[in-house]
Amino acid sequence: MGKLTVLALRAVLVVLLAGSVFVQTVMVPLLAIDLEELDADYAYLRTPFLVITVLGVVTVQVVLVCVWRLVTMVRGGTVFSHAAFKYVHVVIGAIVAAALLMFALGVILAPGDAVPPGMVLLIGGAGVAVLGVALVVIVLRMLLAQAVARDVEAAQMQAELEEVI
Repeated sequence: MGKLTVLALRAVLVVLLAGSVFVQTVMVPLLAIDLEELDADYAYLRTPFLVITVLGVVTVQVVLVCVWRLVTMVRGGTVFSHAAFKYVHVVIGAIVAAALLMFALGVILAPGDAVPPGMVLLIGGAGVAVLGVALVVIVLRMLLAQAVARDVEAAQMQAELEEVI
């Protein structure tokens, strides 16, 4: 991975992380104020909606930090090691948690007339899409496992070759 690519990716990660902190510190409190004006019939949605929003942002932040660590490992040439798996596992867990939060949002919005049924269906579809991203990361994890195995095998062969020479 080239220096320019790493620098560009890190710049994107910083912007996204700063944006997520802005959402947590500014936008969520403003959303909470707006939700105070909800009709009394829908007041029960306020707290779960805010909790799901904050937790959703946290899942994004966890993924961003783990990707930063993986990029650092790529730059240092150590990504093909067992240490990379802990970050990949955390990413998978965060993505699955985000999907579960999407489903939870659909569940709290489904009863009553808070939102149209089509909106609940869209939220459920988004949850399925997020689970699809988790599956893609799982496939990438399997590719990483194969690369690590090949790297270990190559190191063993190099050691054997050095013994022969």
